[in-house]
Amino acid sequence: MNYNLLTEMGLGNMDLTYLFIGTFVAILLLLILVIVLCVNLGRLSKKYKKFMGGKNAKSLEKDIMGLYEDNKLIKASMEKNRKDIENLYRKLGGTFQKMGIVKYDAFNQMGGQLSFSLALLDENDNGFIINSVHSAEGCYSYTKEIKNGLCDISLGDEEKKALDMAMDL
Repeated sequence: MNYNLLTEMGLGNMDLTYLFIGTFVAILLLLILVIVLCVNLGRLSKKYKKFMGGKNAKSLEKDIMGLYEDNKLIKASMEKNRKDIENLYRKLGGTFQKMGIVKYDAFNQMGGQLSFSLALLDENDNGFIINSVHSAEGCYSYTKEIKNGLCDISLGDEEKKALDMAMDL
């Protein structure tokens, strides 16, 4: 047999069996590719149907705009919360956060440790010490100011202990 088409293509001396095998392999590869693409298309189609969920374009746009508005509200709320937290931290800095108390007997004849030294400090170790001395004649209280953990007036042993306790917190 003489095939003019194969001769013109330069394949005139080629056995037709090789040509048929090559064509069969190419068809088989294309068939596998079509199957893989059909499976992927089926998965994509399921995802699309789930996403659309019976909605038309207008209702989907409405849902997206609702999410956008919700996002704006959440951002505004988050900014307000951030400012409130900053305000609380600023206010909290001036409050008494550290405390130390030492109870003691000011005079040997009194029992029950009715005298005390109380140190109250803020986060910067500023505050005061209240010292209350109990005796048979009465109770006497006085304060000493503390700045940066130091006092301009000399402290008694109990006052020093109370101050140390407060600053260790």
